[in-house]
Amino acid sequence: MELDKMDENDWNYHGEGNKSLVVSHVQNSRVLRLLKYSAEDCENAPQTTEQAFRQIQDIVDFSNNVMSSLLGERFIHSGEVVKLPLEFVRQLSIKVQHQRPGWRCDKVMDIYSGCALCLPNLTFPSFQHSTHTPPLCIEIKPKCGFLPSSRHVSKDIKTKVCRFCMHQHYKVASGKWKRESQYCPLDLFSGNKQRMYFAIKHLIEEPQNNFKIFKGGQCIYGDKESSGDFLDVSSLLQHLRPYFLYGNSRINGHLTNKTVLNDFIQVLVNALLSSGEEREEQVERGGEGRSICEASLLTRELIRNSAQSLPRDCVLARILQTQMLDNLDIEGLFPLYNRVQRHLENFPKERSALQMDGPYDEAFLEKLHKCPADDDGSIEYAVAKCVPSKETGSVPLLQTSWLLLLGVHPGPGP
Repeated sequence: MELDKMDENDWNYHGEGNKSLVVSHVQNSRVLRLLKYSAEDCENAPQTTEQAFRQIQDIVDFSNNVMSSLLGERFIHSGEVVKLPLEFVRQLSIKVQHQRPGWRCDKVMDIYSGCALCLPNLTFPSFQHSTHTPPLCIEIKPKCGFLPSSRHVSKDIKTKVCRFCMHQHYKVASGKWKRESQYCPLDLFSGNKQRMYFAIKHLIEEPQNNFKIFKGGQCIYGDKESSGDFLDVSSLLQHLRPYFLYGNSRINGHLTNKTVLNDFIQVLVNALLSSGEEREEQVERGGEGRSICEASLLTRELIRNSAQSLPRDCVLARILQTQMLDNLDIEGLFPLYNRVQRHLENFPKERSALQMDGPYDEAFLEKLHKCPADDDGSIEYAVAKCVPSKETGSVPLLQTSWLLLLGVHPGPGP
């Protein structure tokens, strides 16, 4: 990527989250992730170029040294920090503004620092055997896969209904979404193929911002409220048909929409359960209760009679194990956060020694591993629990801030 020849017309809006906006190159398989900040600060730079560079570098370091050790390097792409021409960034911001969902426009793209994170565009996967049909990439935000059992939880409902299902009521009532999703993360993380099938089916029926399908790097399916250009389910199945022409589930050679949908979901289920190991150990999550959400449409009897676990080395198991490192819940974390804040108010010079702002290196990871299991009242314990919040928003966001990308290409013909 030649930074001195950057042209905003070579980049398209790709998507965004709460803290960053992503654009993709029209030809090269690269994306840029740029910081966002409150629209109220649009007239003044909220931080210097050096601070912005450090913030993004911290994300890279945290990904390389912490998340890679938890999930495995093959599931992580950390990227590299780049400095872009400011005029390019400003013109890019103008170009993509009209493509952004209205509910995201309370924040604006950083046009002052010129700093960005450059990553491979995984929505256009490359396969060993090329075909005339463009590859598919399926993006899933699985959310939190277990119910909290922390002694700090004060509301009984939080131990019975998962965070995602509770938030659906709120988000519909507040107008963010028009309809509730019937998806339940605990079904997807169950390891039971029937529960996982229904979870993915519900994601397809009501994708919101948790499910997208890319074809040749172009998003063709997602929340229609965000883009009127997205396909409906019936049209989507016509796009998927060429990818499943040579499967076994055929009636007189005719490929029905139901068959296409079933084959598509089964491919995703099998990919999520794949570990690459011939002998697959299972992940236990410490009791049946933590894997059953009372808001799930599946009956409790059905769930009990189909108990299974995730293969230990599959991507969902790795995510679940990392999520379950949060043994405090936000109610247990917040007092520790306050402890850190009070300490830094009294001893501001200790911020660096406590590695509040990095570097997130091997020494930092070792410090996390040595953290005592129980709160000993020390500032070191509080920092070990709270410092990851600088990169994830909060430790409980390790439960929700995940994005899975699965590649699909047509199988060989007869």
